[in-house]
This record gives sequence, structure tokens and C-alpha cells, in this order.
Amino acid sequence: MLTSSALPHHAILTAMLAPAFFLTATAALLTSANSRLARVIDRARSLLGELAEAGDPAERAVLEQRIALQRRRSGIILRGSQLLYVAISCFVGTSLSLAGDSLVGHRLVHMPTLLAALGVLALFAASLLLARESALAVHAINVEMDDGHRRASRPRAAS
Repeated sequence: MLTSSALPHHAILTAMLAPAFFLTATAALLTSANSRLARVIDRARSLLGELAEAGDPAERAVLEQRIALQRRRSGIILRGSQLLYVAISCFVGTSLSLAGDSLVGHRLVHMPTLLAALGVLALFAASLLLARESALAVHAINVEMDDGHRRASRPRAAS
């Protein structure tokens, strides 16, 4: 059984669990976003290599469109990652304000709730951005597959 002096500490630690779970989820999303960004960078480098070797103006135009899409994807991932860092900061701030509230005479009454709400909002916005980027990734691969299929289906010139 908890003593009366241990009760406030127990309540604080219990209240800090929710931000910790959100922090873990946010960190997992951030890891995923960083992995996505690495794939976008690799694809952009590959496309830039193809562009350097392309001589046909039509082929160059297609490659430039694909590079522009990768640039757009990387920008979305960057904004999503920034929001995830904001969420992490808010969740850490929530935990700190919960722990510090009793030290400052319970003057931070609304601070933990405000920080938690901002963190969840940033997490939500980042999730929407990353969902949009996923849709762009699927669109990009579908376009490339359609283009590859068209090229493979063209009649070959007799040599």
C-alpha cells in the first residue's frame, strides 16, 4: 500500500505514461519518415543520373517531371518530420510540466494539457502529410510502371 507521501509521486508517474506512449509512437513515425526520405533521395539521384545520360528531349522532359515529383515528396516528408519533432518536444514538455507542477505550487495547471493537445495535433498533421506522401509514392511508381509497359509494348525497329 502506498503511503500518503508516495501518493503524489505515484500520480505524477501514472500521468506521465500517456505522453511516453505518444512519444514512442511519434519516434516510430519519425524513423519511418527518415527511411522514406532516404528512399526518395536514392531515387532522385538515380533519376539525375538518367537525366545526365538522356539525349532525347522527350525523355529528358519525362525525367525532369519525375525529379520534380521526388522533390515534392522530399518537401512533404521534411514538413512531416518537422511536425514530428514538434510533437516530441510537446510530449517531453508535457511530462516535464507534470513533474514540475508540484514543485512550483501547482501553478502549471493547464500547461500539461495544452502541451499534450499541441503534441497530438502536430502528430495528427504529420500523419496526414506522410499519408499524402505515400499516395504520391504510389502514383509515381504507377506512372513509371505504365511508362515501362508502354515502352516494352512498342514494336521494335528491325535491325
